[in-house]
Amino acid sequence: MNTSNIPLFPLGRALFPDGVLHLRIFEVRYLDMIKKSIEAGEPFGIVPLIEGSEVRRPEATEVLAQAGTLARIDEWVSPMPGLIQLRCSGTRRFHLQDCEQGRFGLWSGDIALMADDPVIAIPDPLQASANRLGKLIADMQKSGTPAAAMPLSPPFRLDECGWVANRWCELLPLMPIEQQDMLTLDDPVRRLAQVQQILNGRGLL
Repeated sequence: MNTSNIPLFPLGRALFPDGVLHLRIFEVRYLDMIKKSIEAGEPFGIVPLIEGSEVRRPEATEVLAQAGTLARIDEWVSPMPGLIQLRCSGTRRFHLQDCEQGRFGLWSGDIALMADDPVIAIPDPLQASANRLGKLIADMQKSGTPAAAMPLSPPFRLDECGWVANRWCELLPLMPIEQQDMLTLDDPVRRLAQVQQILNGRGLL
């Protein structure tokens, strides 16, 4: 795929490969971008905001993380003029090599795609993180949470380091710099180990 001049959507949270993201698009700068993405069938980049607000403020400065994830639009609906609701999936992580802000404050940039996580089984010392995530999924299912409204989607690969680590990185309220660090960490075992440290520190295991 083309890796130059990719449209970027800065957010207060990160998206990881195989993650689910629901978006409500109403800002002028993003409505046109999303319409073009839908028409072309092309992804756009989700990048964590290191500084700034998701909703544009003329006096504010936006600083983007150095990494993000491409988002594929799976479903969309426009319930009224000036509003588009999306359901997206994360595909490939990328390093943001260069970026610029254009008309209406829309960001675009040149990216370098990262390698997909290798499939690595969960080591015994990190099994607690997978067990806790499995319980969270089971609790949501038992409570009747509709599949379309869940913050993660099947297949639930609870035996893979990368998948479990990535879902926790999306679910936990990590600081933007922590999100950037997790995105750029190539080793899924180390990523999951860092996640487990955070879970332990917050008394979630």
